[in-house]
Amino acid sequence: MAKEKLVMIKEAELTNNCPECFNQDLKVSFYQKHKYGKLFHSITNEVTHEIVCNKCESKIYPVSWTDDIERSFKYYQKMVTPDRNTLKFTSLFWILTLLIVAIVAAGIYFLMQQT
Repeated sequence: MAKEKLVMIKEAELTNNCPECFNQDLKVSFYQKHKYGKLFHSITNEVTHEIVCNKCESKIYPVSWTDDIERSFKYYQKMVTPDRNTLKFTSLFWILTLLIVAIVAAGIYFLMQQT
């Protein structure tokens, strides 16, 4: 089973007021999902975000965003450039592939020798 990991691709400080404590110390973070398996490493195009107040340490959900927070978020969202979708195979995959090819080739060779 593949393990999923969120890798931070951008982080920025916002000077908007927190809806909970009205402090001007917010942080917006953008994450991209990576999947790790025994045979592959995949980077998906799924980007998630999180806005956190640094003082009261509460997550600010989109329901409680003010217009200023939404404008700042959209600005930083446009600046985010996620990594391309990629699929990289691990060395275990290549070793198993070569082993299977060698076994099939040896089987065909011995079948040809018997006839």
